[in-house]
Amino acid sequence: MTTRVCFELRVRPERIEEYRERHSPVRAEMLEEIAAAGRRNYSLFLADGGRLIGYYETDDDDAAQAYLAASPIAARWEEEMAPFFLDLGGRPDQAATGLVEVFNLEQQLERAR
Repeated sequence: MTTRVCFELRVRPERIEEYRERHSPVRAEMLEEIAAAGRRNYSLFLADGGRLIGYYETDDDDAAQAYLAASPIAARWEEEMAPFFLDLGGRPDQAATGLVEVFNLEQQLERAR
């Protein structure tokens, strides 16, 4: 079963442009590591002021988290990216605030039919 995961982080306002540049493009080895972890349909959305919302889908989020937590490639990337964030208590991938899904169109349509 697919799990949809959404999270929030805060990018330091003075580093927003640099943050954007670091993601255009992300290093190929990191992209491959995210995919190998089992994450797909992964997107980041950045609002004015540095509010960052991330979204991805996975079949096993615990396994994806564990894979990336043990990955030296992900550790290097997250070490480089950590200074971009406000109020971070650990590696960005593990310290992000999870958001609770309260509505999904496809699920509700399926139930309604």
